[in-house]
Amino acid sequence: MTMQHHTLERMQSLKLFGMAMEFEQQIANPTMDDIPFEQRLRILVDQEATYRDNKRLQMLLKKAKLKVSASVENIDYRAQRGVDKAQILSLTTLDWMRHNINVVLTGPTGTGKTWLACAFGNQACRSGFSTFFIRVPMLIDELCSARATNMYQKRLQQFEKFDLLILDDWGIESMNARAQNDLLEIIDSRAGKKSTVITSQFPMEKWHDALTNKTVADAILDRIVHSSHAIKLSGESLRKTSRGKGK
Repeated sequence: MTMQHHTLERMQSLKLFGMAMEFEQQIANPTMDDIPFEQRLRILVDQEATYRDNKRLQMLLKKAKLKVSASVENIDYRAQRGVDKAQILSLTTLDWMRHNINVVLTGPTGTGKTWLACAFGNQACRSGFSTFFIRVPMLIDELCSARATNMYQKRLQQFEKFDLLILDDWGIESMNARAQNDLLEIIDSRAGKKSTVITSQFPMEKWHDALTNKTVADAILDRIVHSSHAIKLSGESLRKTSRGKGK
């Protein structure tokens, strides 16, 4: 076994996979012999760092379960849907997450609420934040099932820990008293500690009326309304427009 192959095996055994791949490429490239040792070493270390960053991003995106593949670079500001470019660009910095502030996206169906929420989720993952996407009806079902199997508290703690929780389709289905209390538990556990993105077809001023337990409604809205950036989307459904143009 040559010294090069021994070094390569040691890198792999130490799980320095990015460095190992770069080392193989350097071995196969005779011109690398003319590059100073310090520079070659720096390239090896940089490749290992890049490899680990990419692996972490892949893991975060997999766990996030974002509904659509979206990125802030692909936001279409030309569509007539009430998007404030300056506001969106400010939100892409994720300073609101660093200050535990929420984002609420409201507007008619098809105006891009979920897509934009997933773009923020993607940006959060790229910045190293743990993220999770879930539709509110599914969230309620999961907590109901967790209660039946004595996993309720554990599931609540899991939702509490995500740096960013995306709650999609808020208010699309009516909720019984227990579901409303469950929603309050989630919102309360994250208030002032973590950020939440909420999408809804209904304007925020109508959320209170949609909740039958007014005490719970007051508590939920108190924790959301006063600590959120609100984005009101408008205009014709982008899905309808895309079909009409035959994308």
